[in-house]
This record gives sequence, C-alpha cells and structure tokens, in this order.
Amino acid sequence: MNTADLAAFIEVARFESFSLAAEKLHLTQPAISKRVQNLEETLAVNLFDRVGRKVQLTEAGRNLLPRAKQWLLDFEEIRNSVTKLQGDVAGILKIGTSHHIGLHRLPPTLRAFSQAYPQVRLDIQFIDSEAAYESVLSGDLELGIVTLPPVADPRLLTEKIWDDPLAFVAGKDHPLANKANIQLADLTGHPAILPSLNTFTRQIAAELFKSSGLELNVTMTTNYLETIRMMVSIGLGWSVLPASMANEEMVVLPLAEAAKMHRDLGVVYHPRRTLSRAASAMLAVLRERN
Repeated sequence: MNTADLAAFIEVARFESFSLAAEKLHLTQPAISKRVQNLEETLAVNLFDRVGRKVQLTEAGRNLLPRAKQWLLDFEEIRNSVTKLQGDVAGILKIGTSHHIGLHRLPPTLRAFSQAYPQVRLDIQFIDSEAAYESVLSGDLELGIVTLPPVADPRLLTEKIWDDPLAFVAGKDHPLANKANIQLADLTGHPAILPSLNTFTRQIAAELFKSSGLELNVTMTTNYLETIRMMVSIGLGWSVLPASMANEEMVVLPLAEAAKMHRDLGVVYHPRRTLSRAASAMLAVLRERN
C-alpha cells in the first residue's frame, strides 16, 4: 500500500468520479483506475461500487476513507519535519480562500510569493471561507486565507492579517438613500440581500440586529459579494458589505451601529500539522506585505 494509491482513492471518493479525480491529480483515467485496483487487491476488498456511471463507496471504502486521510497526513507530517531542515522551498502548497479575498486582498501577496519561490506550485481552491476553514480542520488544505470566525475556534490557529470594516449600503434610488437620521430599526422595513446563514459575515450582522431586539428581513441570499453589490446597486435591497466595495452606484447608509461592524481576515492552519517550507514562506510573505 503506497501514498499514490491512497491519494487516488481519496480523490475518487471526493468527486465520486474517476475522470474528475484524474483531472485533479493530473493523471489519465486508466492510471487512476489502476491505482485504486492496486489498493483493492492489496486489501482484498472492493472499495467502490461501479453502477453505470455512478461511483459510490462500499462499506469497506467508507471505513477506509478517514484512515487513508490520516495516513497521508501522517506521511506529510514526517516529510515536512525532515525537509524543513534542508533544501529549497518547493512542492505543492494547498490553499483555500474566498473569492472576495482572492480578488481584493491576495493578488499582491501571490505575485510576491510566486516571484520569490518559483519552485512552489500553488493549488488554490476558491471556496467560501467557512468551507476552507473546515478543509483545514480535516487536513485537505494546509492554509486557509479566510474571513476569521467571530468567535475563535480552539481547534485551529488563527492569525489576523487584514481588518475589514463593514458598511450598510443601498442603491442610489433606495428609499433610505437620502434619509439623514437612519436607525437600525428602519432597515427591518426593507428587504435585505445577505450571505447565507452559515457565513461569518451573516452571523456578524444577525448578532447586531438580535442584540437590538430586531429581526432581519432577508429576501435574497448569495455568498458572492460581487453579486450582492450588483443587486444592491440596481435597487433590489440593502446589504452589509466590506466598506472597500462601496462604489458610485450605491450609498453608504449613515448608521451609528456601523462602527461595530467589521470582519477580521487572516490565515488559519492546524496546530497539529507541521507546516511545509512553502506554507511557512507564504505566512512570512503575508506578514511582511500586509
């Protein structure tokens, strides 16, 4: 049993597809199938049921999956602890980040990192911060560059990199756009466009209204902040967005409570995982440039 076979098994289980796993690992589909077959022959079990085009884990496969992930994490831990002492900064660095951070915060850092460490191949997944957070917890990602949770999670190490003030915004033609003295209660009478309930940004906004005994009137949800900005700008509702995203097509509503609204953006990593040289270098570049 080797790490290449286990990696192929994990990716097929993740995507429920041999072809997608092959694409992810930059291999041919027959190569992926051969690696899974090797593993099945070694363990003398079937790991997948192949019914038509569907690929599903068998009971044996479901039992193996968490152990296979831990095996690879342990192997990477051993490799990192040894290679950290010598050699160049190289290899693959798996990072998860949100579309907002990837668009508005990370580009200068990524440019500087790529120029300084050309031998590192960046494997960047653009996903919700919350999903990246969970992937760091599970070991699928080495670093998450994300919106940090409002309440720190002791299971992960977090480091703030950017402060991200939030603002209440509405389109120029919104009924509240030209109102001078706006109270938080005024917003509840108008539809809001916000990220989904599981997002840290939504949790920050919901807690503010809850602490004032008010209930949000949310009519649309999307986790793409650029989409929210567009919908706000054409008058479909008000929202809470990073202040840096406000543009000429909207107004920032002058609420006193806005001073309490901000997010911390930063990096998360697992305390029980020895960071690779590439991950340590990325942390250093993030700190230095921000």
